[in-house]
Amino acid sequence: MRIINKEKEYHSRKEYRLKNYDYSNPGSYFFTVCTKERKNYFWKRVGASIGRPSDIVLSDYGMLVDEAIKNMPKIYSSVTVDCYVIMPNHIHILLTIHSDSNGRPMDAPTTERIFKQFKGYITKRVGFSIWQKLYYDHVIRNQQDYFEHVLYIQDNPRRWIEKMSRKEEQNEREVDKSI
Repeated sequence: MRIINKEKEYHSRKEYRLKNYDYSNPGSYFFTVCTKERKNYFWKRVGASIGRPSDIVLSDYGMLVDEAIKNMPKIYSSVTVDCYVIMPNHIHILLTIHSDSNGRPMDAPTTERIFKQFKGYITKRVGFSIWQKLYYDHVIRNQQDYFEHVLYIQDNPRRWIEKMSRKEEQNEREVDKSI
């Protein structure tokens, strides 16, 4: 959507969150959090890869993010991290906010608070902000939706490596044509 002001024209951000939804409700949520300018902060460059996700080595920033994600359930007792992956320039996390035995929400933070504190912690440890301002979230609606997101997270490194391999091959072909 374009908003036109007399002095300048700019794009407004698309509203992606559910209106009137309480993001501290018990349930599962999928998140994508990206780095500023999609910069690779999380993977080390270790030379040629065979193309297996097991070849991935986290950078110091990536290990810091890994530690912070693993600590989420310790900080928020009503939250579990069900699945996550740290990519070169973004992370995907599937987490669940739990209810008590009567089905009522436990003392649960909002997902906004969780990620504001997560990003703030990393920023403080690194010394500068590495994050885009916002993040993408998706409320998991049913079991099929949950498992589709688990598979997406698990398969993301393989897809990334394949995509990068295709780009390298294309660049090599372009260099060969120019010779």
